[in-house]
Order: sequence, then structure tokens, then C-alpha cells
Amino acid sequence: MTGGDEMDTTTAAYGSWPSPVDAALAAAHDGRPDFLGAVGDELWWTAPRPAEGGRRALVRRRADGTEESLLPAPWNVRSRVIEYGGQPWAAVPRTADGPLAVFCHFPDQRLYAYEPDAAPGAEPRPLTPLSAVGGGLRWVDPVIHPERGEVWCVLEEFTGPAPTDVRRVLAAVPLDGSAADDRAAVRELSDGRHRFVTGPRLSPDGRRAAWIAWDHPRMPWDGTEVQLADVTPDGTFREAGTVAGGTSESIPQVDWDAAGRLLLVSDRTGWWNLYRAEVAPDGGLTEPEALCPRAEEFGGPLWQIGLRWFTPLENGLIAVVHGRGSPSLGILDPERRELVDAGGHRVEWAATLAAHGTRVVGVAAGPRSSAELVELDTCTGRSRVVGAAHTDAVDPAYLPEPRVRTFTGPGGREIHAQVFPPHHPGFTGPEGELPPYVIWAHGGPTGRAPLVLDLDVAYFTSRGIGVAEVDYGGSTGYGREYRERLREQWGVVDVEDCAAVAEALAAEGTADPARIAVRGGSAGGWTTAASLVSTDVYACGTIIYPVLDLRNWATDETHDFESQYLHGLVGPLDEVPARYKERSPIEHVDRVTAPFLLLQGLDDVICPPAQAERLLARAAGLGVPHAYLAFEGEGHGFRRADTMIQALEAELSLYVRTFGIDRTDVPDLEYRT
Repeated sequence: MTGGDEMDTTTAAYGSWPSPVDAALAAAHDGRPDFLGAVGDELWWTAPRPAEGGRRALVRRRADGTEESLLPAPWNVRSRVIEYGGQPWAAVPRTADGPLAVFCHFPDQRLYAYEPDAAPGAEPRPLTPLSAVGGGLRWVDPVIHPERGEVWCVLEEFTGPAPTDVRRVLAAVPLDGSAADDRAAVRELSDGRHRFVTGPRLSPDGRRAAWIAWDHPRMPWDGTEVQLADVTPDGTFREAGTVAGGTSESIPQVDWDAAGRLLLVSDRTGWWNLYRAEVAPDGGLTEPEALCPRAEEFGGPLWQIGLRWFTPLENGLIAVVHGRGSPSLGILDPERRELVDAGGHRVEWAATLAAHGTRVVGVAAGPRSSAELVELDTCTGRSRVVGAAHTDAVDPAYLPEPRVRTFTGPGGREIHAQVFPPHHPGFTGPEGELPPYVIWAHGGPTGRAPLVLDLDVAYFTSRGIGVAEVDYGGSTGYGREYRERLREQWGVVDVEDCAAVAEALAAEGTADPARIAVRGGSAGGWTTAASLVSTDVYACGTIIYPVLDLRNWATDETHDFESQYLHGLVGPLDEVPARYKERSPIEHVDRVTAPFLLLQGLDDVICPPAQAERLLARAAGLGVPHAYLAFEGEGHGFRRADTMIQALEAELSLYVRTFGIDRTDVPDLEYRT
């Protein structure tokens, strides 16, 4: 160290630098707060607990600012509806006995009622029964109606052993526990005509309910329909019908304003924008009017049930999450059609908002700050952190500086990416040496890479390995045309775009062309595997819970929600069967020449271990070094701290071996050939 505040700079080979960002630190800070809600003067949300088996805790912030977990381990507040879940809890304040909460418990997927202030040591009581059929009964997006003595939500009910033997309806569950052992006591509100539904949103006068529905082979970002029904005094839904949307219009959220007008997000112009419509005398809707037409996204892909990109406030304003690329917070005056950006320095706001009078609370993060609960007072314009406050887990000097860039791909198309060069306050690379880089392909593929603090990225950059996250064609945040680039082109456009970024970084002298790796999980694992069998750009790859075999994945090896996803990504199987074989990495393992690491959760029902095991069987004896780590108790997306530590250290070990980096603090992997 020098006598001042700055470090002396030491020259050392890229990848060999020491770093305080270890795998345990990265694992401890994985995940973010989610599913935020206002309960009287309190805020509640779910929070990750990697050190507690990866459960999601239900957290409460009291009016005095104190935070506490409402339920101890092993309670796990998380739904499995469509496997990705959604809003898993609801609560209402009461003048006596404190709030009443209803939540979904992950292990058995039952709904439970809980009164945290009613009696010391009181346990949650079940509201819904168990079922031995298939995946049982699952629930999501609950809303409590105390005056009716019910909670309204989405019911996912398996009718047979196959993942696709399932129906989904809107349902009313009694709060008195009478349905805990009696499925017949659950009242169905919708007729089950649609394969997928979101929870009902009740109009201010209680006379109408609106929700979103869609059917195979569409995904919700392809096309959805708004359903509107009259609600009778006894809580029956009557004369439900489609009032907006269609097969080529995606509507991911609906809600009501205080005047009883329907608010909805639609991409009818090519961008998810916010619209408002009146309920017509015939029960339909007037033509929706755009409240803030822009070439920006005011919505996103509905991967979970109950996401909220907007919420109306009591003063008539509407809080919105909007942007192009990274979404920020805005306050929209729907009468003046004026939008004020209010996100501040936090560049990434999640699709979860809670209104409390004229204030709105959201979950926001930035490249140097983890996700926090941020409250904005729309009367004063002031914001403050009110929960899950960021604390520096490591000296910020070790964090990377992202560069948001646009690259040029085949045919001159734009490719959006964010590049994180190697960064360390005390080390630099030797003159004339270019650093190794890892190309990160995000999951989805209908998704994007958020521009937030990620200690997994810092784990590599602080050691001298650069990272480039690619929003390849098909990603969200850039309009429908950009995400439609992947239609029937999965395994082509994503692979080409990632390779184009890698080659551009090499050509401009940013990355060592001989030391570039590719990695990704889920759909990103597919892109990684597809890249290794079809390009020679990469020195190695890390394949994480991937899709590898299209035909089997499209028939009986995944869950219902994505069982026909490939209809749009690759094409209808019955029309283009050869394409499924041609694109599948498992059919071309003999083309792989680069070492790879394969990471897989053994409880994964979305990308099951059977696919990974078949790839390993075909790779045996081909002479290509590869390692396989399988994790018991892990599903799609690693949640346990010990798993994440082992996976991250194994990934670094692959790069150290392949890139010829001299360091001794990484575990040895057992390679097969």
C-alpha cells in the first residue's frame, strides 16, 4: 500500500489476481427481494435465504422501520404454478389480532393461513387439501376477500401422471379451513376453457373481474386475451368473455383505476405500452387509448403469475416500470399524458410494485448496489430506501465497471450487450497480454441480462477475467421486432449473436481470441451447447441445466408451460422434424472439440437430468475433456449456498485449466474424455 488511500498496482497475468470476492460471498448475496406488497402501514416481501436450504422467507417491515422474518425455516413461501411460480402470498390488515396472511408453502404447495400477531407461537393452518394425482394441487396469485370469507387465486390441478395432464382455473378457497381436507369445498370461478390464467382483478365497485388467459401453443409474450366477467352478489362469475388481446397481441398485466376503468399493458404497436379503456354498456370495452405511447417497454415477459409493471395510486397517478433495455421507475399522469422519470441512480427496477396512498415502493438495483426496497413519495418527489438496504459486501473498488454497448451482427443487425472488463484496484495485466473473456448467454430465451450488481460477475472480473453479457436477438426490452428475431431461429440467431460479440471483442483488442469461453443456464445452457457444436470461437464452455435434445424436450421431458414453446422457437414438430434433429446439440456431440463443464440439478423438471446424462453418454470416449457436477435437492436454478459455491468454483477451475492460468486456489475437477 502507498501512504495514501490508493493501492500500488502490481502487474500479474490476467486470471491470476487475488480477490476478496470468493464464491461463498457471491452465494450469500445471490437473489433479490420479490413479490412486494403493502399491508396497512407495513411492507411485506419474499427474500432469498441461500444458507437455509435456498428457501424464500416472508419478511415484514413494521411501521417503525424494523424488519423481521415472519416464518422460520423450513417454511418456504414459493409457488410452483407453471413451475416458475408467481405471487405466493397475500395479506390484509385487521383492527384486531393483527394482519391475516395466506401463503403457498413450497414443499407441499398447500395454501396456509397465518396470523403472526394473534397468539405467540401460533402455527400456520392449512386451507387447501393435498392430492396424490400427478403434481397435486398448486396455487398462486392470491387475493383475500375478508367480507366473503375467501381467498381468490389461480388453481393448477393435475389430472394425471404426465406433466401436461393439468388444468387451471380461478378458484375461491374458504378462509375457515373447510377445504383443508375437502377439494369439493373449493369454489371454481372460471370455466377452465383456457389452459393458462392469471389471478382475477376486482373492479373498485366489486361488480366485475378481469384476468389474462392464453392457450397452447402460444407463450404469454406471443398473444394473450383479457377476460372480463360480471361478479354476482354471491361471488359467482357470469358471462365471462374476451374483451382485448388476441393471438398476436401480448397483454401481460391488467388492473383497474379508482374510476373503474381498465388499465392494461399491450404490445399492439410493437412495444409494451400502457392503455386505458372504459367498460361499455354491453359489457365489452371501448377502444383502449394509449396513455404514454413510446418506443419503450412498459411491460415484459410473463414468466411468473402476478408480475406488476404498473400500479395505480390514490391521487390518480400511475407508477410504471418502463424503459428500453434496463427498466426504470416513472410516474405517469394519465390525464396530461406526462411521464416523469423517478428511478434516480438505480437503473434496474423489478416488475413488483406496491402502492401506499400517494407513495409507491419498488425493488431497484444498479451496477454497484444490490436490490433494495425503495419508496417514492409522489407528492414531494423524494425517495428513500425502506427495506433490504444495500451494504457493501466487499470494497466497491473490486467491482467491475459495465460498458453498455451495441455490436453489429450478421446482416448488419444490432446486438445489445454489456461488457465488464477485468478490474482490480491493485492489479493490472502485463503489457501486450490480452485478457480472457467469458460470453454469458442469459436464460429464457425470452428474457434479458439485468444491469445490476452481480457478485458472480465480480468473482471473475476481480481475478482478471472479463465478462460480456449478450442480449442476443430474441431478448426482451427492445420491442417485439427484436424478440421476434428468434422465431424459428433458436440455435441460430442466439449462437450467431454471441459469437459476433466474442469475435468483435477479439478483433478490437479487448479480449484474447484464444481464451474466450461461453456459458449459460437453461436457455443459455442451450446456446452454450449449441455454440460448442457449431462454432470454433470458444476455448471452452460451461453448460448449466440446459436444453439439449429438442425432440424429447418437446414431447415428454419438460413441464406444461413450456411444452409447446418450441412451436415458436424452432417450428411445429410435425412440420419440421428434421430441424429438431439438426439443431439439437445432443445429435452433434462428435463436433465438440472444446472442454466443457456440465452443471445439473437432479430435481429439475424443466430441463431434466436425463438430457444431461444422454449428452455425457455420447461424449464418452471422444477424447474431449469434460466434467459433470450434479446436485441433489436442486431444481431449475440453483438456490442453495453450498451448491452455488461448488458450481462457481468449478467454473473458475475450468477456465484456469483451459486458459493456462497459474493459480492454486481452485478445486481440481474430475475430467472424463
